[in-house]
Amino acid sequence: MAKNLTTREEDYSKWYNELVINADLAENSGVRGCMVIKPYGYAIWERMQAELDRMFKETGHQNAYFPLFIPKSYFSKEASHVDGFAKECAVVTHYRLKNAEDGSGVIVDPDAKLEEELIVRPTSETIIWDTYRKWIQSYRDLPLLINQWANVVRWEMRTRLFLRTAEFLWQEGHTAHATKDEAIAEAEQMMNVYADFAENYMAIPVVKGTKTESERFAGALETYCIEALMQDGKALQAGTSHFLGQNFAKAFDVKFATKDGGLEYVWATSWGVSTRLVGALIMTHSDDKGLVLPPNLAPDQVVIVPIYRNDEQFDAVSEVAVALMKDLRSKGIRVKFDNRDTYKPGWKFNEYELKGVPVRIAIGPKDVEKGTVELARRDTLTKEFVKSEEVVEKVISLMDEIQDGLFKRAVDYRTEHTTVVDSYSEFKAVLESKGGFISAHWDGTAETEERIKNETKATIRCIPLDDDNEGGSCIVTGKPSVRKVLFAKAY
Repeated sequence: MAKNLTTREEDYSKWYNELVINADLAENSGVRGCMVIKPYGYAIWERMQAELDRMFKETGHQNAYFPLFIPKSYFSKEASHVDGFAKECAVVTHYRLKNAEDGSGVIVDPDAKLEEELIVRPTSETIIWDTYRKWIQSYRDLPLLINQWANVVRWEMRTRLFLRTAEFLWQEGHTAHATKDEAIAEAEQMMNVYADFAENYMAIPVVKGTKTESERFAGALETYCIEALMQDGKALQAGTSHFLGQNFAKAFDVKFATKDGGLEYVWATSWGVSTRLVGALIMTHSDDKGLVLPPNLAPDQVVIVPIYRNDEQFDAVSEVAVALMKDLRSKGIRVKFDNRDTYKPGWKFNEYELKGVPVRIAIGPKDVEKGTVELARRDTLTKEFVKSEEVVEKVISLMDEIQDGLFKRAVDYRTEHTTVVDSYSEFKAVLESKGGFISAHWDGTAETEERIKNETKATIRCIPLDDDNEGGSCIVTGKPSVRKVLFAKAY
């Protein structure tokens, strides 16, 4: 249980890996680089899906589904796109197996070679834009606002559960617009949707910005992003939204008849977040005892644990617990009543502390007599006795209090670990001793960006959208700089 976790201070990476396993979120599979998402981990992802799906639909988007396999020739149509993904693609070359003649097992049938290889999708721009050519004929067909929930494969060699796996789950939005301005507005809107979700549901503060040219999505003219800071001082890209211009429309010949009778290429966006967000949730809030989940995304917001010695006590305690569970559920609170008789209350307490359930309620025979319950908070690890008639109101208020408290704690950490520097030596010193976000001037060249990355392993996480644009001098070259950018080591 939690007592066996390596501490964050001792080894943050090991702590993370142990927590994912011990909290029953996921495990490594028999396929190298791929994971099995276990029911509790998937329940968290389902909560994320539900809220994001609602937010997408409220902004006019519809869900669809496109094939897992993409003909290789499609990738040749957009040069920068194929350059960006060529080294990560899994390729299907045959369509049949057969038994080996020597009885040694199953082999690939050499006579079943595909005429054209199929790529297991690393992302779906190519197959979707080939489809959009059939769907879009006129300005009346625009805007086309489509999202899909799917899995993708990117052949990663160094993997970590949730954060980087060869196959992962995600959503990818793909939209088509009549004008450049509409497409840019869409890309910005979805960045803002992601930021809203991260801050108000995940309780993770994020910095909104744009990527440098070298960090943009392959085939994009502009990449908008949200960047979060984890407890070990490393940044994590939590979501991206891309303005694709007319690149894919031209590559796949997607044109529309305008109102005045002309023929124009459409303008495009794509945007996505993945199961990497589960990793972000873990690393932002959790502690040495286990997960700490914000109430807005916790599969179980409250767990009720009965304490009893015999059947008579169990019946009395259960009656109170079931009534309380019904009252809380009627108010929209997600509640679990753990009446398993195969585990003792102390074991259950440890389990739910490890799994990060925001509020735990214990009810014993004396509580029934006194008309009270014991209420424990996961975020502060504090306990108090509450009168039975006040429990529902108390729990409802605690949901907001815990959610807001986790967000404030994360904001405070980010503030303490965001440093403005004016020299390269100071940059290196802060990176080594403190980590976190470093705000510094950069001359805007790919050469300087690459030098900093090679010498320090820090990258430009984003060009913030909400900072001032005060000019200065690049910390490396001394050349003029239009504004500060945000650096960090990152996952």
